[in-house]
Amino acid sequence: MVQIHSIAERRTNADVVFDHLYDEIVSLRLLPGTKISEVEIARQFGVSRQPVRDAFSRLDSLGFLLIRPQKATEIKRFSLKAIATARFIRTAIEIEVLHKAGRLWQPGGEQRFAANLAAQREAVSTGDADGFHALDHEFHRLLCEAAEAPFAFEAIAANRAEADRLCVLSLMQTDSMGLLLADHTAIIGALARGDDLAAAAVMRGHLQRLDATINTVRNLHGEYFER
Repeated sequence: MVQIHSIAERRTNADVVFDHLYDEIVSLRLLPGTKISEVEIARQFGVSRQPVRDAFSRLDSLGFLLIRPQKATEIKRFSLKAIATARFIRTAIEIEVLHKAGRLWQPGGEQRFAANLAAQREAVSTGDADGFHALDHEFHRLLCEAAEAPFAFEAIAANRAEADRLCVLSLMQTDSMGLLLADHTAIIGALARGDDLAAAAVMRGHLQRLDATINTVRNLHGEYFER
């Protein structure tokens, strides 16, 4: 009889190192410009350097690391060009998702978002920025489901990595989570009314809210950005 292992049991050492470093980078516990070492990470996890090297390669492909021969690996600084490119692509995808979701919307379709929005309100009330960030990610996945376009969410996820760290900074600002929740609520309300154009307009403004955070961070911490 073939033994079936769970996904968790099939996780490799490289997966464990990748997940840990990804969380540290996105949460800004590892700041842009911080130097990290394969040797030190391998020692920390009690593994050989190969899985660490594999994890570094995956993080590099997401644009999180600056790997240079014979030099220390660094957490990559924010790139305004990369952020602008990713946001352009994401906006185009999200708008099309909303138009398609609007065409497919059925009476009562907003119920699939009820639990997510309720959890968002709870996160806002308790100031849980990490929890809200995860719920925001889930909200956009649900929109793609409503549009019957799960592949769109894969593209969104691939293009949001560069902005994720700035999103964390944004959520730390006063009432930022409340504004994003209001946007989410308005988007679903517009779709429920059959007005996908209004939903798209809210989405454009929603994705542009990051601009203020970028300007603030550049003024306070210019060293976090590529020159």
